[in-house]
Amino acid sequence: MRADVSVASVSRVLTGAGPVTEATRRRVLEAVDALQYVPHSGARSLSTSKTNTIGVILPDLYGEYFSELIRGMDVAARAQGYHLIVSSSHDDADEASAAIRSMRGRVDGLIVLSPHLGAANLASGLAGRTPILVMNGGADEERASIVVDNHGGAVAAVEHLVAVGRRRIVHISGPTGNLDAEARMAGYVEAMAAAGLPTTVIEGAFTKASGHDAGLRLAGLAVQPDAVFAGNDNMAVGAMLAFQEAGLRVPEDVALVGFDDIPLASLVRPGLTTLKINIAETGRKALERVVRMAGSEVDTACEVVRPELVVRASSNLERPYGGAADLNRTDVQTPSLEGEKL
Repeated sequence: MRADVSVASVSRVLTGAGPVTEATRRRVLEAVDALQYVPHSGARSLSTSKTNTIGVILPDLYGEYFSELIRGMDVAARAQGYHLIVSSSHDDADEASAAIRSMRGRVDGLIVLSPHLGAANLASGLAGRTPILVMNGGADEERASIVVDNHGGAVAAVEHLVAVGRRRIVHISGPTGNLDAEARMAGYVEAMAAAGLPTTVIEGAFTKASGHDAGLRLAGLAVQPDAVFAGNDNMAVGAMLAFQEAGLRVPEDVALVGFDDIPLASLVRPGLTTLKINIAETGRKALERVVRMAGSEVDTACEVVRPELVVRASSNLERPYGGAADLNRTDVQTPSLEGEKL
């Protein structure tokens, strides 16, 4: 079937750009239906220099945190008429480089989650003219970014545990070299020092399995902790399962606090006390900022997300020696975990 109109007229009908008569529009659309024609987005992007696509590079595709983040981005993208291309760097600099290069020219903007500072710098260097927003890669005045106040959130977690009477507070950290993990551990150390309490840290990997392993090790100690602050909710849930398997009660024997407030945190029993980031909302804001940057808006702002303490059943039972009122007591001896093999 032929519409018997010029190529320019067809283009104007399909793109909605430029005037055409109603008769011409009808003939073109009838031909499109008859031929079952679908416009080629790649070819269109060559002529318009716009793909209506945003690229997202994650360090990992596994876990509730990333699925919630992508959910928020996807909702915002659909509302703006955009699509997402999602790739994983597998926490590897070379793979991150390959992923970024593969997206150049195919996306209007990039969102890169970089838990390592080197990865953030690498992403900015490889993006070329493509607008880029870095998440969790550290504050930077030269590029658009979103960072979580991990340090402040960790301080709030420890202060809460101290306020409900806990003294032997262990931290299950994220992996070495991860900016989020290091900031959360630093907040834990600072808050423990302010309370005059000794620190004990077990390194995890931000996974349920690593939290479970850490929980089993802690449950086997001669002097067990009376509280655990885990560097994220996945590790907290893993530790909770380990404590329950070992016959320890949460929160009666061990209080537990996580970080992130993934959907699972409110579903486990007891419900998990955690630091809420509002993950999906953060993803939405990131997507909307990149879309505006793709429209030539200059953006070098660093947005800081302040976590909110959400108290649930995993930490709300005070120890026999009391809660916040006991902070200044001198007759309470706090058994130390120092010397225990971890």
